[in-house]
Amino acid sequence: MTLLAERLSALATAGHAFITFEDLGLPAETLHEQVRTVAAGPLAPLLAEAVAHACDAADAAWTQAAAAFPTGLAQQSSVLALTSSLETLLGSTAAVKALAKPLNGALLDGLAEQVDRGPLLAAARLEGAVRLAACEAVRPYQVWEVLEELPVQGPEDFLERLPRILGVVLDCWAQQEARVSAAARGLLQHLSVDEVADVDALFELGCDRLRTALSATDLTEVSRQVVEARSLFAAAEAAEEARDDAAAYLAACDALLGFTAHDTARITQAADRIEQALERRRAWLHGTHQPAWLQPRQSAEVAWSHLLVQLKAAAELFAAEVWMDSWHAVDAVLTAYRAARTIQPLGEGSDAPGLAVLVEPAVEDGFLRKEAFLSALRHAAARPQDFPGCHFDTDAATAVLARLDAREARSPSVGDSSDADDEDSDARAADERLHRIAPTVARRLPAKEALHLAGLSDTTLAAVEGIAYDSDLARLKADDPVIMPLLDGFLTLLSQHEQFAGQVRQTFSALLTQTLLFLKSRTDLERTHIFGAGKRDDPPYDYRRKPEKGQRNANEGDLQRDFHQWLLTGPLHNVVQVETNNVGMGRADVMVHFGPLRYLTEMKQDSDSNSRTHIEGRYLTQEAEYTNTNAPFGQLLVLDLTPKTTSSGTLRINELAWLATHRPRDATIDRCILAGIVTGNRITPSAYSR
Repeated sequence: MTLLAERLSALATAGHAFITFEDLGLPAETLHEQVRTVAAGPLAPLLAEAVAHACDAADAAWTQAAAAFPTGLAQQSSVLALTSSLETLLGSTAAVKALAKPLNGALLDGLAEQVDRGPLLAAARLEGAVRLAACEAVRPYQVWEVLEELPVQGPEDFLERLPRILGVVLDCWAQQEARVSAAARGLLQHLSVDEVADVDALFELGCDRLRTALSATDLTEVSRQVVEARSLFAAAEAAEEARDDAAAYLAACDALLGFTAHDTARITQAADRIEQALERRRAWLHGTHQPAWLQPRQSAEVAWSHLLVQLKAAAELFAAEVWMDSWHAVDAVLTAYRAARTIQPLGEGSDAPGLAVLVEPAVEDGFLRKEAFLSALRHAAARPQDFPGCHFDTDAATAVLARLDAREARSPSVGDSSDADDEDSDARAADERLHRIAPTVARRLPAKEALHLAGLSDTTLAAVEGIAYDSDLARLKADDPVIMPLLDGFLTLLSQHEQFAGQVRQTFSALLTQTLLFLKSRTDLERTHIFGAGKRDDPPYDYRRKPEKGQRNANEGDLQRDFHQWLLTGPLHNVVQVETNNVGMGRADVMVHFGPLRYLTEMKQDSDSNSRTHIEGRYLTQEAEYTNTNAPFGQLLVLDLTPKTTSSGTLRINELAWLATHRPRDATIDRCILAGIVTGNRITPSAYSR
């Protein structure tokens, strides 16, 4: 043990609250080599206190000795010693300024090799380097290079810490550097189907979507990104208990979209959910250490709650048939309008135009719906001295009136503009209205089909949105007493296959889960409205039901389109590439790509029998053939078109899905196929009681 180490140990034993170089009683010129040695050992956190003090005091002799600390810290083998030392150093502005460059090099040099050798240590080093770059103590280029080269596979201890680090990367550089943003998003997408890191990855992807929404200036893009963020937050909340941060952000998205649809009840419920989530989070974190660099994320949740209070007040006034205090009404609405431009719901940064893009049209609509409201606003803007309160926001009122007048000026007058211009303007207005009131519907339906809903009233359109949103959330409730045992059993059987490991296990398990939830959803006739597409002039209909007079018979193409859309709008959205083959050539299937891995789901229809023996005997060999050039796993979905009567009944979800194996002649590897049945030709449940 060096003399420096002995003195540090003695001072710690004596109970010194904070150790300085002066306390050690050693000459500065003898410490350089000893500092390097101690920084690599268990006493590094104590020495870090002395280093930080020396930098704060700007003592040249001690600072020269402290300069050896980063070199020694590069050899540190203890995660606790490393993280504690970094917390002390990064808490000192002077220490960061003096040691940032050598410390950054010490943390990043040899990091790739450290991932396999000591994954927790590698994660701590990467986190420290990202923090240095995030606070602009060093240029970020070196850490960007490391991030672009990080492997998607790695030890679980490293992957578990990675999502939050990647979230900070996107917080800092998502709008500045496309390459590093793409690399971070790609890693998060891979981690979102890894059971070790999936929940944190889903949450960070949700924050990224929300950040993208808040920086967008096009209403349809803002709406689409908010809906995607909402779906990712819902997936994170459903996947893990006590994810109150995800619950708070989910409720914020719901309230924001509720305001654009003038749905006061939805805003009120969302505000209550945010309050409950923040209370649970405060209780959960009470007494625990929270690093200062994570505080912006927590303060963001409070910022959202403040905005919701304002939106709720404005929405209640819009919904009221009669309001007595015109000054209070106008002021409350303008407060919400102003907050949408100035609030920073993701921490530090500039104002968020995406919020304004959604909120401002809703405010305008609210004024236009009530002529008296607009009259009060014009009077207040012209004569702010009449306002009985301390201050009236004249700037916000003027801005709202300017937008309303501009909208009025854009309205076509008789014989003024061309029919084509009018049609384009009407189409844009209808598209924006759809994305404000029914964003989930707009996301789930093709653009042309979605616009057919534009003629619905706001109330009816909001009801359709509610159905679509409930359907979206149905897939996320995977803690089902039937689904979870079924999934666990399948994974146990698949684990016996030698090739069900690594990335194959992660990716096929994710697809398997979504397929089981799809089968569960389609087994319940009352849960959602499932429409099959037919010829151009065919009316929409539920392909699972027995055709009514004049309707065509369902086929595997309907099942293909439904499953394809389910994957595109689910938690795997933007994680996988989904392709559908040409049904007209006799093929109805969906190919799912996870990088180089791909899994084919073959679609069939059968009106002869829905027994497992029949289905395996007729279709299993063909499906197994599709696995010959990739992972030996696939899926077979069969639309059961056998006749249904009031005496026959239908099968349960755990009777509709099973694992089948097939080994071709002279082959040595089994092909494992998830077989599932979607029951067609169904009659309504009430018919069974007749």
